[in-house]
Amino acid sequence: MAARQNVLFLCTGNSARSQMAEAFLRHYAGEQFDVHSAGLEPKGINPFTIQVMDEVNIDIRGQRSKATKEYMGRMFFRYVITVCSHADQNCPQALWVQSGVKLHWPFDDPAAVEGSDEEKLAAFRRVRDEIETRIKQWIAELAITS
Repeated sequence: MAARQNVLFLCTGNSARSQMAEAFLRHYAGEQFDVHSAGLEPKGINPFTIQVMDEVNIDIRGQRSKATKEYMGRMFFRYVITVCSHADQNCPQALWVQSGVKLHWPFDDPAAVEGSDEEKLAAFRRVRDEIETRIKQWIAELAITS
């Protein structure tokens, strides 16, 4: 069996998108990957993130918001996947430059949505579903190329 590859999902706050992506990849392909997430400016996990992941029976309460500095120089990532433009533009090259692959999957920031709780939840659900679809697609792409 091949060694599991390290994957890092990176966004600005590590409060929603990167947390969802971490959980989905671990859920669908945790036997293939050691999955992590981090933020350039971690803010803690948004309560709506926990709620919408609960709705799809994935408990992320064991995850925590982390800064990129926790990984710098400590771990090699085969894949660094940015999920917002700010993180894509400001991603520390040291995380992936030595034979790693940097991918950019832009998703809207559900935490930036203003309005009622229902409007916010709708945004979190939409982004959650988009992330899940992209994770499944990527796993299938990797299976084809390997």
